[in-house]
Amino acid sequence: MDSRTNKTISRRAVGKMLNRTECNILRGIAIAGIVLHNYCHWLRPIVKENEYQFNQHNVDWFNNIMAHSFTELTFFHLLSFFGHYGVPIFLFLSAYGLVMKYETGNGTANQPSTYRFLRFHWLKLFRMMIVGFAVFVLIDAITAGQHHYEVMDIIAQMGLFNNVLPNPDDIIWPGPYWFFGLMLQLYIVYRLFLYKRGWTWVVSFIVVCIIIELLCDPNGEALNRWRYNFIGGMLPFGLGLLCAKYMQDVPLRIYGATLIGSLLFIRSGSNYFFTWLFVPMFVCLASISFVKLLSYWNRCYPKYTFGVAKTFEWLGVISAALFISHPITRKITIPISRSGDYWTGLLLYIITSVCVAWLFKEIMKRVPLPKL
Repeated sequence: MDSRTNKTISRRAVGKMLNRTECNILRGIAIAGIVLHNYCHWLRPIVKENEYQFNQHNVDWFNNIMAHSFTELTFFHLLSFFGHYGVPIFLFLSAYGLVMKYETGNGTANQPSTYRFLRFHWLKLFRMMIVGFAVFVLIDAITAGQHHYEVMDIIAQMGLFNNVLPNPDDIIWPGPYWFFGLMLQLYIVYRLFLYKRGWTWVVSFIVVCIIIELLCDPNGEALNRWRYNFIGGMLPFGLGLLCAKYMQDVPLRIYGATLIGSLLFIRSGSNYFFTWLFVPMFVCLASISFVKLLSYWNRCYPKYTFGVAKTFEWLGVISAALFISHPITRKITIPISRSGDYWTGLLLYIITSVCVAWLFKEIMKRVPLPKL
């Protein structure tokens, strides 16, 4: 086999596992969606998403807007309706990382007890949350629309269990911080039930969780409560476990077909309750396919990358800091867009969010890391 043939094969080859760079790009895509969504859906004329419940009114509202010509607000509508799907990507990556760390390679030698495992991951989440929460509370107190905290709300936020309390929509503030409680629950589920288990256990958990959601009223409070907790996040989390354990080599054309098919499903599946439950899975598949295709393009055509991968990779590196800090910059800049200067407010929000996230990343470096 000559060098030309080897070069052709290497160009067509796509690694079956996600490497560190690809994971960071996925984090960058996820955090970009979350940060932009959390700003856009706070604006009154912008369509609202179906994240915790399936509201047919929101679907009809979105479809009606998309049926008309593009306006200056079309971008805001799209981000508000779909941007929250960055959360399933994070859940997927968290599960993927757990398998890589504890079940493969050198990770098999590092097997902490259940207590040490949960303590370590609770402290990691708390370490990240407390920095953002402390600053947000101060900013919230001196800006319009202050939140009234109850003692139990604060205790639950500190303990990372506020999403199990009644009326999570009203007591979790800032809203995005519900994610910390969700992750803690998924760590518990993983360590107690799915650690080093086969695919049947993972699929069984996914199926049970989907059935529970299907038994709920699509726009009811029961579904809202379930989806604030691990029941609603089990599908993308389970997919991450399965991919880490069983992912195989896939031809490049399959990634291309998967990307197109997944995007079509995301758009059409969002219209119906049953298919809406599976949209997070296709968001993950579309994202993985896009990143694999992007990696191939960067390797084969390095002169024509236009910095796309580098930008998302850099966002992925600061994604944790960006997640905890963006509610602060949103609270300060959102009045600009609410007054009618939509794009001015959004641009200032993006600039300040990135800068503050960089600052928070430097601060977090000085907070001691927990030991496993």
